Amino acid sequence: MKLHELKPAEGSRKTRNRVGRGTGSGNGKTAGKGHKGQNARSGGGVRPGFEGGQTPLFRRLPKRGFTNINRKDYAIVNLETLNRFEEGTDVTPELLLETGIVSNVKSGVKILGNGQLEKKLTVKANKFSASAKEAIENAGGTAEVI
Repeated sequence: MKLHELKPAEGSRKTRNRVGRGTGSGNGKTAGKGHKGQNARSGGGVRPGFEGGQTPLFRRLPKRGFTNINRKDYAIVNLETLNRFEEGTDVTPELLLETGIVSNVKSGVKILGNGQLEKKLTVKANKFSASAKEAIENAGGTAEVI
């Protein structure tokens, strides 16, 4: 293959439709915009969400509640998931991220008490549920709040 033999893939290049270039082109005179009206004018058209003067959908719908901009969203890990680590491991948010248990640490990691923990682990997280903390200590491990 040489440089002068290169060609784009079949059907990947399409010629531009030049509108308003005579009746023979099939898109002459009104350039495919029809006769008069808002969309036929230069700069014509309506903004997104405009419904011709009718009250738009986003104004017809009821508004409820609010979004707290200071909300903290924790990545959640259940106790049963921690059983995959070896006995005596230091379980940190970095380790959870590395092993793929958590895909995004968000505002921190919270350990919940779902399932049974069979190994003695040192778990370091931002938050623990009461049942999770109790289960970790019952298994002989420690729960440290970062």
